[in-house]
Amino acid sequence: MKTIYLMLIGMVYAVSLPAQDAISIKIRPDLDAFYTYHKGVKIRVMRIQDPQNRLNDDYTKTSRECPPFCIHPVKAADGVETIGEIELIDAIKNPHSNTLLIDARLSDWYQLETIPSAINIPYTLFESNDKKAQKKILKLLGMGENGDFKKAKTLILFCNGVWCDQSPRLIKRLLSWGYPADKLKYYRDGFQGWKLLGLTTVVEKENKK
Repeated sequence: MKTIYLMLIGMVYAVSLPAQDAISIKIRPDLDAFYTYHKGVKIRVMRIQDPQNRLNDDYTKTSRECPPFCIHPVKAADGVETIGEIELIDAIKNPHSNTLLIDARLSDWYQLETIPSAINIPYTLFESNDKKAQKKILKLLGMGENGDFKKAKTLILFCNGVWCDQSPRLIKRLLSWGYPADKLKYYRDGFQGWKLLGLTTVVEKENKK
C-alpha cells in the first residue's frame, strides 16, 4: 500500500526528444519517439525498429476461455471515454498534464512489465472491504475532504487487453465512489495492444534502486 501512495505522489514528466539516429518505424508521421519518466527513471518511448519482430510471450495468445476472459464492449461505462494508443501517448508525453495512467492489474503483472509512467492501483483494492485504504487513494487522486471530486485528476485505466475485465471493474468501482465519469478514460486495447505495436515497456524491478 505504501508503494501506491509514493507512486501517486510522484509527478510524471515528459521532455522533448533530442536529435537521434534516423527512425524508420515511427509512432506517427510527426513523432519518432519521446521521453517520459517512470518513478524518476527516464524512459525513451518508441516502437521496436526491427520489422521482423514478433510477440513471443503470453500476449501472443488469441483464444482465452470465456468466461472469464470474454471480449469487452468498447464502452466501459456511461460517460467514460474509450481511447487508443495515440490519445494515450499524447497524455503521457505532456509534462503539464493532470492525467495519471493507471495499471489496474494485480501487482505481480505490473512488476513483470508495464507501460512507461503507469502507476499500479490493483482493481482488487477497490473490491476489498478496506474502505480506509480506498479513501486514502481517492484523496491522493484529488478527492476533497467533503467527498467532492472538483480537483480530481483525469485517470486513464488499462489492464491486459480487450479480454481483460480488471480496468472496467475498477472504473465501475471508482464511479460508485462518485468519481466523475468525464475524468475517467478507458484504454481498451490494454497491454496487449501496446505490445502489439512494438511500443516501449518497462520491467518494474529494473527501475528499483
